[in-house]
Amino acid sequence: MVSVSKQQANLPERQSLETCPPLALTDSFRFHCHPGVSCFRECCRELDLSLSPYDVLRLRRNLAISSQEFLDHYAVVEFGPEDYYPKVFLAMIDDGRASCPFIGPEGCRVYADRPGACRIYPLGRGVSFAQGEGKEQFITLHEGHCHGFEEEQRQTVDDWQRDQQLTAYNQCNDQLIPLFTKKMGQERRLTDAEGQLFIDTLYTLELFQKRSKGEKPQTQPSLNDEELLLSQAINWLQGQW
Repeated sequence: MVSVSKQQANLPERQSLETCPPLALTDSFRFHCHPGVSCFRECCRELDLSLSPYDVLRLRRNLAISSQEFLDHYAVVEFGPEDYYPKVFLAMIDDGRASCPFIGPEGCRVYADRPGACRIYPLGRGVSFAQGEGKEQFITLHEGHCHGFEEEQRQTVDDWQRDQQLTAYNQCNDQLIPLFTKKMGQERRLTDAEGQLFIDTLYTLELFQKRSKGEKPQTQPSLNDEELLLSQAINWLQGQW
């Protein structure tokens, strides 16, 4: 069973981990994105970009704002009647093309801290769990607007992950899978109050830290401290469910 949703894996409707040929870590693919390619920046428009808690952590630090400020200005939180838990999406600009708010003439303005779905493209990744062990699955995402596949550069899936610095993103995001699997296994949607707790705990770590310590933190934690705090928040929330 693939335990990553379409949005989390950044998979278009016409492609899925179940229907596309899988890639091994040692398999190679041809792709290169750079300012000279004719479709440069087109993948940053008209998309539903799901944001994980770790994505928000990195982006809000890049922008030097609080988690709540990021959610207020750059995110859309959806919690529909068919959703088990709330989903957070990047709020696109109303410019007629639904462009990413961080795209500029030279490319991504938050490139060093861009979301995991942006980093892994043109690959899609899912993780399945069997007997307590996680198994990765990869596919290539061929979208009509993208001409990066026409470039000569080739790399393996493993090389691409290292080049795009995906290790930290994968490790943090994979910690969420047991949490999601547990809730979906209960076949019960979160209540509105539980949904708000989900957002307050995982997407606004300052609130979780304040609640867990009983007081406002005196200093801003470092990135590594926040990664640890996020792990603690995930574990705490799983205990609540």
